[in-house]
Amino acid sequence: MTTTPCLWFDTQGEDAATFYCSVFPNSRIVRTTHYGPNTPGREGAVMTVDFELNGQKYVALNGGPEFTFSEAISFYIECADQAEIDYYWDTLTDGGEPGPCGWLKDKFGLSWQVAPTRLLELIGDPDSERANRAMQAMLQMGKIILADIENAADG
Repeated sequence: MTTTPCLWFDTQGEDAATFYCSVFPNSRIVRTTHYGPNTPGREGAVMTVDFELNGQKYVALNGGPEFTFSEAISFYIECADQAEIDYYWDTLTDGGEPGPCGWLKDKFGLSWQVAPTRLLELIGDPDSERANRAMQAMLQMGKIILADIENAADG
């Protein structure tokens, strides 16, 4: 059994899948389907795009304007270091919008969380005062600056 996130777009599913595949390593478009006669979409228009981001399967569905994304669903990008944070943050906010605490919306309105593995270690530190200092620093940020959180944790 597998689960595959299906992302509902108005008409931008193919553009979104192509963009995401350009952002993440080891990614590819697997298959594109089109609306046929007597279907909800315009005949010949792209209906779905199956794609993989670093091995994770996704489906982009061009389902029309009835539904849009909200922050209730986001994808978490666990980064190894500040260079990865900077890359994903800068790439995904281009045409999108930054949010608080490492969250952002890309140009398609999809929410992402861009944070280092180290952040979870710092805010989960067994020393509750150290963990709280890290958390308070993170709560003041848009893009995560790992060195600033580490400095705050260290007091």
